[in-house]
Amino acid sequence: MVSDHLSTSWSVFQALFLEAMPFLLIGTTMATMARHWLPQGPSLRRLPDHPLLGPLTGAALGFALPACECGNVPVARQLLAAGSPLPTAMGFLFAAPVLNPIVLAATWAAFPEQPWLLWARPMAGLTMALVLATLLRLQSEASLLVPSLLRERRFHQPVGAASLLERSAGLIGPHGPTPLTGLPESGPRSWRLSLSHGVDELIKLASLLILGSGVAAILQTMLPRDWLLAVGQAPTLSVLALMLLAVMISVCSSVDAFLALGFAAQITPGALLAFLILGPVIDLKALGLYSTIFCPLAMVFVALACAVITLLVGQWTNFLML
Repeated sequence: MVSDHLSTSWSVFQALFLEAMPFLLIGTTMATMARHWLPQGPSLRRLPDHPLLGPLTGAALGFALPACECGNVPVARQLLAAGSPLPTAMGFLFAAPVLNPIVLAATWAAFPEQPWLLWARPMAGLTMALVLATLLRLQSEASLLVPSLLRERRFHQPVGAASLLERSAGLIGPHGPTPLTGLPESGPRSWRLSLSHGVDELIKLASLLILGSGVAAILQTMLPRDWLLAVGQAPTLSVLALMLLAVMISVCSSVDAFLALGFAAQITPGALLAFLILGPVIDLKALGLYSTIFCPLAMVFVALACAVITLLVGQWTNFLML
């Protein structure tokens, strides 16, 4: 029995890891290219910092990137490090896993007889990204971002801007702004430096992906799913059950629609939508990768906010369709 569980867990782990690794490679490659060509982020700083236009711009960038949550995390991290406004980067981070064309095509292919999902899923995903970006914008960057990312981001802030971030970093002193040293004034970095940073980031993210995939594989094997689906027709419990299932199984957003097809007939419409919008943003793999962007308290806040938004969306969907 134990050997069977171990064998199943190993198979699930391989499936999760091999499914996510190509997108992680794509995301890391794009982040490395951005680091090389835009080392100081002058173009990124011109992206909108507006609470609405910023997340919408980030979501539009996500539509152009065919990557799930494993691929967009390194790109979002590079956007923040290179000086992108927080709302734009957060809009990209949270909307890209749902709005990219591969996910939309997969949703249509899996549910051709339920066309409402083709617009409800991206609209719900965009709504979640807008709300999260607005909530995070109200907090200081020092309380949100990990110290290593804050240091990178600080290097690409205008030296003359007396922001709280720069004051906390010691860039603004009693004698006015102090120029940064050791940073290129213009032009891209050397390819050797960019590739070295990209490889280091890939190794770190891959190790976190391995950890998250391992935990997800163990939970998938050890925890029964029957009790989750047993409450599939209860308006509220079904939504909560499928939210937990989405976090637990941690499948890529490009294939989760086909997985949901297997139990869609047993659950409420709101539960189905909740599964399709929460999993791409918050699952066990994503939480590990988010640790390269958010500090622990911010990760807890993001997870709770995503859960509340998903529950409300699922409840509202059931109210309209049941």
